[in-house]
Amino acid sequence: MMNIDSGLLSRFEAGLDPQNLKDSPVPAVILGFGEISTVFKIEGCPDMAYKRMPLFKDIASAGKYAGQFLEYCNLLAESGLKLPESGTEIVAVPGRPVVLYIAQKILPPECFAHKLIHVLNPDETGEMLKNILLQIGLVWDFNRRKKPLFEIALDGQLSNWVLPENLAGELYFVDTSTPLYRKNGIEQLDPELLLKSAPGFLRWMLRLFFLKDVMNRYYDRRQVCIDLAANLFKEQKPEMVLPVVEIMNGIFFEKNNPLTEEEVKKYYSTDRKIWALFLAFRRIDRFITANIMRKRYEFILPGKIKR
Repeated sequence: MMNIDSGLLSRFEAGLDPQNLKDSPVPAVILGFGEISTVFKIEGCPDMAYKRMPLFKDIASAGKYAGQFLEYCNLLAESGLKLPESGTEIVAVPGRPVVLYIAQKILPPECFAHKLIHVLNPDETGEMLKNILLQIGLVWDFNRRKKPLFEIALDGQLSNWVLPENLAGELYFVDTSTPLYRKNGIEQLDPELLLKSAPGFLRWMLRLFFLKDVMNRYYDRRQVCIDLAANLFKEQKPEMVLPVVEIMNGIFFEKNNPLTEEEVKKYYSTDRKIWALFLAFRRIDRFITANIMRKRYEFILPGKIKR
């Protein structure tokens, strides 16, 4: 595990205004956004990315999540995936939600798969995507061996894979902060945590109509592959969808209900609309919380996302 500067994180969290990062007494830049988190690089720690998760009612629940994160990473590594060095730190500021920081060694930004598809030639891109699919296959091989004792889920989208050395090097999987896994068929992650960033007026509907699907889709290899292929539309690479679908069919699905480009298009169209609507509601919630109720809004939202 990593050596984390707990004092630095405590100072950063204590001085953080999520809606005015530039005013933070500890300078930081945003590296990325998740549904329930924001990823920072904090001045003084140039080699680490910190994922901030302001989700927890107390230190015990944050500690439980940190333990699940560690077990999930161990299971992913046991399946054969290569992960960056990582660690956790809990920060509790009075009067605010308890925050879990997940630290991860920074890998070169230009080596993430969603960046590489824009610079590699078609043959190199196809080889990289094939290697990603083979890594995904390791997880389902693991599940076949270990179920029902253990079953791990995976978000296989392009931005979660990094090729830091060269095309012959090993792929890293970096999206380890949502520990979706089952033990003896029982989901270990509290699904309510995934609703923490949602507007209060939407949570009942998300819980009723969407939460189960979101929790389950990453245990389904077909859904994981469809989501990965749909990523190519988001990355403005629609011409690559059919070749990738053909690679997926060659590895996983050719003999049994092969994927189609139309299936991916339909999924992407629906998914894009859902997430665009969800982000719009989160912005409304932020405005109401910060400007009308005059309360602290803990989450940092992305700007316009090109899809």
